[in-house]
Amino acid sequence: QVQLVESGGGLVQAGDSLRLSCAASGRFFSTYTMGWFRQAPGKEREFVASITWNGGVTTYVGSVKGRFTISRDNAKKTVYLQMNSLNPEDTAVYYCAVRTGGAFGSWGQGTQVTVSS
Repeated sequence: QVQLVESGGGLVQAGDSLRLSCAASGRFFSTYTMGWFRQAPGKEREFVASITWNGGVTTYVGSVKGRFTISRDNAKKTVYLQMNSLNPEDTAVYYCAVRTGGAFGSWGQGTQVTVSS
């Protein structure tokens, strides 16, 4: 089973950048599609981005396209989310997850991102 630990969140100003990291344990990390999700206060958790096992295909929700970049380093068992041009609407707890059996799961504890205007 894969265990995930997110890090890199913080308090930033609008227009700033952050890079989130998600460190994974487990033997088969390099075979999984990985994803980032976020949950803002009072809202449902939403998909942000995903990346296939070899990084060949990346997918983004429309609101972050052109601003966020998902990447991975299979040797380090880590997936990243580079977030540029942050705005207050990006404020949320960010989670990474692994896709197995067609669904995302094995959620980490999350990392808080707060963007002030």
